Amino acid sequence: MGGRDRDRGALKSVLVVAGGLALAWVTMETAFKPWLDRLRSAMARSDPTADPDDVDTADTPTIGDKTEEDVVNVEEEVKTDKGIQSSD
Repeated sequence: MGGRDRDRGALKSVLVVAGGLALAWVTMETAFKPWLDRLRSAMARSDPTADPDDVDTADTPTIGDKTEEDVVNVEEEVKTDKGIQSSD
């Protein structure tokens, strides 16, 4: 008879601990929902195969770098601005 009481006590303890952990998890999920949603969306957008240390900085354009396309676009804007000013 003593063994059964011990088994029931252990089962009760397991159920109480599991219930407490579940309640704590639900509480944390609801309390920190905005931050957890942002964190989860950032993790979903990230590429797990990309290593930021392997990125070659020479291939990454900086603010001062201009491509040929940028120069052409600026020249076209200047031409259109001059055309608008001369027609006025």
